[in-house]
Amino acid sequence: MPSKRASCPIPFRDQQGARAFCAALEATLHRAVGLAAARKHSSTTVEHLLLALIEDPDAAEVMRACKVDLGELEKTVTAFIDNELTSLAVGAVSEDPSPTGGFQRVIQRAVIHVRSAGRDDVTGANVLVAIFSERESHAAYFLRQQELSRYDAVSFIAHGIRKDGGRAA
Repeated sequence: MPSKRASCPIPFRDQQGARAFCAALEATLHRAVGLAAARKHSSTTVEHLLLALIEDPDAAEVMRACKVDLGELEKTVTAFIDNELTSLAVGAVSEDPSPTGGFQRVIQRAVIHVRSAGRDDVTGANVLVAIFSERESHAAYFLRQQELSRYDAVSFIAHGIRKDGGRAA
């Protein structure tokens, strides 16, 4: 089985007092916005989110178990953001870049999935799985390019089954 998600000791809570994002995911979401802001982008995309997830302990654990080359993925996503998302650049950014519809849908899917499973804390691993539902996104394409499927990620999260068929320690 995967680790007990030690990165989420203090989950954040929504307005009703229910748990929302674990601390590591909250930092990842801020990192995604920061990646967009550093490039003076007006929007935070699913690709910014994927780049931030590479450093998220829960998402990275899943990707490593599924044999994703994190260094190569980081290079690919960074090159895409820097070369293909130039239209998002604005002269001066006075506020945080707003999330795109795709970004918002990914987060909503992760929350809905976690809540429907009867769990409370949403992790980067849950967000990683939700990216696959954005079939037309480059982020999902980059994950598939690394031969990571939604099934592989879910198998590891739910059962600790690594891509090579072994079990998590």
